[in-house]
Amino acid sequence: METKTIEQVELKGKRVLMRVDFNVPLQGGTVRDDTRIRAALPSIKKVIDAGGKLILMSHLGRPKGQRKPEFSLKPAAAHLGEILKMPVALAPDCIGSETEEMVAAMKPGDVIVLENVRFHHEETENDKGFSKQLAAFGDVFINDAFGSAHRAHASTEGVTHFIDECAAGYLLNTELQALGNLLGTPGRPFVAILGGAKISGKIDVIQNLIPKVDTILVGGGMVYTFLKAQGIDVGNSLVEDDRIEMATEILEAARSANTTIKLPVDHIIATSLDAAQGDVTTSQAIPSGSLGVDLGPETNKDFSDTIHDSKTILWNGPMGVFENDAFAKGTLHIANAVAAATKQGAFSVAGGGDSVAALVKARMTSKISHVSTGGGASLEFMAGKQLPGVAALARE
Repeated sequence: METKTIEQVELKGKRVLMRVDFNVPLQGGTVRDDTRIRAALPSIKKVIDAGGKLILMSHLGRPKGQRKPEFSLKPAAAHLGEILKMPVALAPDCIGSETEEMVAAMKPGDVIVLENVRFHHEETENDKGFSKQLAAFGDVFINDAFGSAHRAHASTEGVTHFIDECAAGYLLNTELQALGNLLGTPGRPFVAILGGAKISGKIDVIQNLIPKVDTILVGGGMVYTFLKAQGIDVGNSLVEDDRIEMATEILEAARSANTTIKLPVDHIIATSLDAAQGDVTTSQAIPSGSLGVDLGPETNKDFSDTIHDSKTILWNGPMGVFENDAFAKGTLHIANAVAAATKQGAFSVAGGGDSVAALVKARMTSKISHVSTGGGASLEFMAGKQLPGVAALARE
């Protein structure tokens, strides 16, 4: 059964329960980065303009089933109100009599944000009773939280058992189409750029991508496990010793599939992750007492040339210790290369918090074909896994 979209649902006069991803960074009680809030605006405005009564639900952070003020959605609700230039009320809880009264008093075009669903441990447990309480607020359920679609939680999967009409919002639908294009019939050459700290978090993705892509460019901390698997000295660099055999198997699988895996040919090294500056190596080896923290200049050029010649690009994960500005150059260099290739006609998708942060920092967000709002969800999708929040929408 195909997933319905928000365009196919009657919204006028209906109570529309919408799962959004307002898990945004806060600073001093205000929203520091509203990318995820703005990503949900098309679906939000669709319901308002159609005369629906919009009830938004989201999580924020990891309060682990406890009510913690620092994880309140109050700043997100206030920020949304400023963007929409209209009152947006924050319910005192995501369930309960007070919230029920607020929803009952809503008029067409009104917007309410339910308080953090993760203030209740039943959310992550996908508790049936809790799901039913949430579902009681809606005549229609719209899931527009791609970033949480890989979780079978009450607000993403559980509610669909108690609401007859369920559909995907604009954002969720766009994400599925963009990522689906990568796995369907991508233009060639198809290059995947994978970074981040550990191989273990991306094993399934790498294995699923090997037969689908032409080249995989590897950066970040996982580089050093691959290098050590080849007998190359990596100094004090981060290494997953229990994944060395797996790294060897991945390299062999790529050779068998005629897929090229490129590892850095040089590095920026330092004595600590918070050092003020680093040195450049002249080879793949890293001397004792130092650790790899970013791509070296020769690798930046090599990776950029490969990206320049590509027609399809997937980028997930930073190329170095991006948190330290001194070691963010490789990641920013990749951001610029992807943007340049996109301008030449390549189809590009970037996902993962640090990848998106790099694009924002480099002011390149608008120059990428699609910037995914869900790091974990996009990885699981690319690994060929079913996303519970999406599968639930297609339930008979």
